[in-house]
Amino acid sequence: MKNLVGVIARLALVVAVAGVGYFGWQWWLAQQPEPLPQGIVFGNGRIEAVQVDVATKYAGRVEDVLAREGDLVEKGQLLVRMDTLELEAALAQTQAQFAEAEQAITQSEAILLERESELNLAESTLRRAEKLLPQRALSQEEYDQKKSQREVASASVAAAKASVNTAKRSADAAKAAVNQIEVQIADAQLKAPTIGRVLYRLAEEGEVLAAGGKVMTLMDLSDIYMEIFLPAKDATRLSIGADARIVLDVAPGYAGVAKVTFVSPEAQFTPKQVETQEERDKLMFRVKVHVPHDQVVKHIEKIKSGIRGVAYVKLDDSVAWPAELNRLFPDDLSQMKYER
Repeated sequence: MKNLVGVIARLALVVAVAGVGYFGWQWWLAQQPEPLPQGIVFGNGRIEAVQVDVATKYAGRVEDVLAREGDLVEKGQLLVRMDTLELEAALAQTQAQFAEAEQAITQSEAILLERESELNLAESTLRRAEKLLPQRALSQEEYDQKKSQREVASASVAAAKASVNTAKRSADAAKAAVNQIEVQIADAQLKAPTIGRVLYRLAEEGEVLAAGGKVMTLMDLSDIYMEIFLPAKDATRLSIGADARIVLDVAPGYAGVAKVTFVSPEAQFTPKQVETQEERDKLMFRVKVHVPHDQVVKHIEKIKSGIRGVAYVKLDDSVAWPAELNRLFPDDLSQMKYER
């Protein structure tokens, strides 16, 4: 009797364990995401942004640095002022030379008018002498003198015109020197080439930098993307402009809208930052998935580079996104639930 009770107890335990295992298995299956439809593939990557160096064009001393690390800056915003005292002195000098050149033009044009007047007089005198010569009212010698005076006056006009042209060329050169220094002064005001965030402040006020010296580095927020690697069978079917979704590891319940903007024309070994050795050993094609600028602007205060995630791309436009990839990031990111 005792043996029968023991057998029944063991059988009950086996049944209970099997029931727990079955229901546990069903719960685990329910937690797994739906398999991706045919025509959608994915790859691992991280959010990346182009880094832009703000550097001096000419050697000089840093006068003022107007942005700190972490600051969000707009395109065209003044970031750094270089010392321009020497340039301003050179500008004043070249402006004075330009004023002298313009005055020289005025003087040479006045001399030209005088020489043209003398030529007109000499030609009138010669015409009268030509009428008097046949009447013997004028000697040949006097006629030759009138003719020589006309030729001298004509040569003087040509020389005066050459002087005017020379003065104008000198003025052009002086004006070009003024423009050159004005450009150098403008280039001493270092402005943000794009909307971005200051990553590194590389120079401080008072430092003397060589030409091309870096003052700070920006993260270009107009160019946010994720790079993934796809095998040839998928890359050959992928089109530029194809729809994409980006899911971040820190917020796996949401997806961001994106577009495929680049597919490498040649295969390569997958780089080391890809997580699995199996993927790194394959020849893959590099793909860039860009976040639209309007989405970047909407969430610009939250954007960080280096965040890992997964990019999903459509190989077939007719395929619909599954429900989990259509749950987009909300406009108010404070409503999101993040992975801890």
